[in-house]
Amino acid sequence: MHVKKGDTVVILSGDEKGKKGKVFQAFPAEGKIIVEGMNTVKKHQKSRKEGQKGQMVEVAMPMHASKVKKAE
Repeated sequence: MHVKKGDTVVILSGDEKGKKGKVFQAFPAEGKIIVEGMNTVKKHQKSRKEGQKGQMVEVAMPMHASKVKKAE
């Protein structure tokens, strides 16, 4: 894989095209990476304790490494 954790990358395709971000986590076996603050989705989180409310949390999802390139 051409990128690793800690690299700064530019997104080449998708909704976040042209934006820069830092690689937060890499999954070489799957060929995917997680870029900080990019490719986020909202997930519903159930209440864990009694009396606590459920909430919506934004989570960064993995994207294919071929959609990014290293930033100069």
